[in-house]
Amino acid sequence: MNHAFHTRMNPAGGFRFPQLALLMFFFPAFVLFSQEDTDGFGFGIEAAESPVDAAIKINGEISARLLVFTNDFDSVEKVQAMQLGDIFAGRLNFSAAGKTAEGIIILKIKPDVNDVSPVAIDEAYIRLFLGPVDLEAGLRKLTWGRADSFGPLDVINPLDFSDLSDMGDPRSIKLARPMLHASWNIGSFSKLEGVFIPWFQGNGYALNGRWAPEQVAGLASSLTEKLNTAFPLPGMDTALSAWLAGFELEDYYDSTSETLQYAQGGLRFTATLGSSDFGIQYYFGRMPRPAYTVDLNDFVGLFSVPPLTIDPAKINMDIDYNYYHQIGIDYAQVIAGFNLRAEVGANITSDLKGDDGAVYNPHLVWSLGFDRDLIWGINLNLQGNGLVRLMYDKIGFDPLVIDTEAGKDRSSTRISGILSKKFFRDELELKATALWGIEDRDFFIIPAIIWSKDDVTLELSAGFFGGDKTGELGQYRDNSYVKTVLSLSL
Repeated sequence: MNHAFHTRMNPAGGFRFPQLALLMFFFPAFVLFSQEDTDGFGFGIEAAESPVDAAIKINGEISARLLVFTNDFDSVEKVQAMQLGDIFAGRLNFSAAGKTAEGIIILKIKPDVNDVSPVAIDEAYIRLFLGPVDLEAGLRKLTWGRADSFGPLDVINPLDFSDLSDMGDPRSIKLARPMLHASWNIGSFSKLEGVFIPWFQGNGYALNGRWAPEQVAGLASSLTEKLNTAFPLPGMDTALSAWLAGFELEDYYDSTSETLQYAQGGLRFTATLGSSDFGIQYYFGRMPRPAYTVDLNDFVGLFSVPPLTIDPAKINMDIDYNYYHQIGIDYAQVIAGFNLRAEVGANITSDLKGDDGAVYNPHLVWSLGFDRDLIWGINLNLQGNGLVRLMYDKIGFDPLVIDTEAGKDRSSTRISGILSKKFFRDELELKATALWGIEDRDFFIIPAIIWSKDDVTLELSAGFFGGDKTGELGQYRDNSYVKTVLSLSL
């Protein structure tokens, strides 16, 4: 087994005390820096002449939320055991800016009896203005690519899938990462960016409960089923039952590492030519989705004479995060009223022959979408994302290794759409969001009614999962819900 990680998964992406203490130390330091007279570290940039120029600004949002799952009404016992989730939540944004520096801290307030603190850092970073160059350092959410949401080139930040009722707000499920980010504005229409991420964190998944994906929650049982099918040997049931009785997923699964072995980085260049915007990028890092495999070579020992030896202690299961290189390009242009966006990229893993069950095969990724105002003020935003696995015929090449991509289709395609219409001077909005997995034959539909007046917003929405119960969305068909959110902007 490969125990590469030692820090337990934290889906909320919160930081422990040492990192928090450093952030609390550096933020006031840079606020003071932005107030003092300085020459901009030798770049000849004039600083603020007065501390008044670096006033601290505070804004944010507070909200009350009620969420109920429709299957909680199946029986009186379920109604009595019903939980309404985090009824109160908030967000506070602090910023202080001078002529040469800016500091930003964004806090999430989400009371939970299981958390050590109800307050978590969502983002916290310093930005220096050095002529045409901006330097950023800290905990940051950064967007690359052209797609509106979940684009294949938006690879900097992992995502938190521990609660899919938040899927309608892609930015909220991004997990900020500590990074150094530099951007150089080359003239008026071009920009070069570089990013370095010293530590790694994978996507956040629930390990138990209603949002635990089947690939996680049913991992042990699915493995035993596969083993029984592949090796119907005498004594197999007894050996697998003994292994399953002592199985703890937490012993295998971690999603963070704070070592430079898992450092990541990339470059991105964007420019405008005429009416077209385009970009090209290179990124090297770890895939945020874990790869798991099981090696049975030590489990089943074949001898020249019977009996076969079956030792459950030698089931070598490995959960790790594959490193990869990504090369991608993107494009955007307005044509005949359609705001077109496209991305295409190649994710190159170390499995260049396609026969390593512990590593994802190299694959092509793409995204194509547009938004346009239709008749009667109706707006449509439509986007397709896809993945094509290369060397597909080599998946499952070794019969004694359960491949991490076993059972997957050659391609994976998902269509997402948002249809919206506003009424009464834009105070009332009807909105429908839908995700459709083509190969998985499943879907997720989110209808919503949103009323806004001044700084107050009231939203009533629902989420309906359906389709094939083995699909990534269809497996949550019992998790349909209704949600009400009342929020106030500060």
